[in-house]
Amino acid sequence: MPALLMASFGTNSEQPAIQIFTKNPQQGSMLVGRMLVEGDVYFNGTKLQITETGEFVFGVGRESADEVFLDIISGESKTRFPVYVTKRDWKVERIDGLPPSKVNPRSKETLARIKKEGVLVAEARKSMSHQNSFLMGFVKPAEGRFSGVYGSQRVLNGEPKRPHFGLDIANKVGTPIVAPADGVVTLAENDLFFSGGTVIIDHGYGISTTYLHLASVAVKVGDELKQNMKFGTMGATGRATGPHLDWRLNWLKTRLDPQLLLLE
Repeated sequence: MPALLMASFGTNSEQPAIQIFTKNPQQGSMLVGRMLVEGDVYFNGTKLQITETGEFVFGVGRESADEVFLDIISGESKTRFPVYVTKRDWKVERIDGLPPSKVNPRSKETLARIKKEGVLVAEARKSMSHQNSFLMGFVKPAEGRFSGVYGSQRVLNGEPKRPHFGLDIANKVGTPIVAPADGVVTLAENDLFFSGGTVIIDHGYGISTTYLHLASVAVKVGDELKQNMKFGTMGATGRATGPHLDWRLNWLKTRLDPQLLLLE
């Protein structure tokens, strides 16, 4: 768990209700906290699951407001606590030389395939297991330089597209990809249209990580991974101009910045 306590809130000075451990919350942050009283905690109407030792986790996305709220219900009392989120400036990344069919696919067959694969990915990220490996801290899943960052506006072949929601790590084809924390594989595919070789790992309580453009996938759905265990190799499959790993982090449907995990 992150070691730095950011804030302690409570109904009175003698009995704080929660602690937030994530330091310097900012747009794209995964936030870890702990309940200090009996009760429930909600974020944006979603009831957060609480571990046996009282921890909970949630995330704030790229467009998060600078103030978000947790609602704590304990007995007959309900209290709203603010969490302050730092706004970020986003880079513009221009990528040229992509096959036009990968930038703007048009055929009915390809569009149907993309839709089907999107459902697979969404289902894999729905997992709400009660493993708590999100608490253990995350390591970098591959050696290499950072070649693309979370939140940047992507301009593909001169055409503005959606922001990039991952951290790109560039190195040679065949570079080992390892699990940054313990988890269970919920998706293992060798050839998705946009992302090529793709793996999703569930780390518990709605936190998952995704790995795109792999040259090889050496796991299957249901496999249990330990931190630093190799599960594939870096490649340039799918929509990519060169070998790299696109590493992504989600809390349920909210896309977060995996690079922030390395700063905890």
